[in-house]
Amino acid sequence: MAQYRYVKSYARPFVFPYRLLSYIFLISGIGLLCWTIWPVASFIVYTAPTMITFVSPLPDSDTSHNTNTNTFQHVANVGISLASKTITGKDYTNPNVWYPGKPQKGNSSKGMTYELDIPKLGISKAIVTISGSDLNKSLIHYGGTGLPGEYGNAVVFGHSTLPQFFKASDYTSIFSTLPTLKVGDIIRVKYDEVSYTYEVYDLTVTMPDDLSTLEQRYDDSYLTVVTCVPPGTYAKRLNVKAKLTKV
Repeated sequence: MAQYRYVKSYARPFVFPYRLLSYIFLISGIGLLCWTIWPVASFIVYTAPTMITFVSPLPDSDTSHNTNTNTFQHVANVGISLASKTITGKDYTNPNVWYPGKPQKGNSSKGMTYELDIPKLGISKAIVTISGSDLNKSLIHYGGTGLPGEYGNAVVFGHSTLPQFFKASDYTSIFSTLPTLKVGDIIRVKYDEVSYTYEVYDLTVTMPDDLSTLEQRYDDSYLTVVTCVPPGTYAKRLNVKAKLTKV
């Protein structure tokens, strides 16, 4: 007769898959890095070449836009260096440090603030402070530039960061998607209880010390909206230029 012997079995202890966990962390880290770098890289490769141009400061349908390859290459070389107060030594929440060679003038206008809308970006009733000093609290109308609706060029500055963090009501990220604007898009301003509609006619990228952004032209009413690019850096300035089309 066959005999059966009882063999006591033991459960194998659970071994945590540390190797799998390390792969998960590695893949997550690479994904986070790509998620952070992609907006900068895509701006340099796809967006900047269409904006870095030699153009007349006034809209001219007969003027051709020719890409400045050398300038673009310079953007590619330095644009990806992330900027912050600790790296640059400057506090860019204060617009007075943007153009130290041409400090803004004090406010002598009838209204201390006005409103700005960019429908395409979902920006509505953003507060613009004339001759302000804190971009964390509002957009800043650079003191000494033209006022909305008047002959001249009104220059408005705003903060930007990586577009993933864009929030229309947050002044630290309000202009993060500004590079997505195109010629023909609308910017509205309400100043001194009067509404003005401006139409974008040009977008350019300039060096940080280029004062041409502040230039005044008195044949019509212009608006220039400015922020830093590539996204998340202070390397260059994006200038979105618009002309008054409707009051």
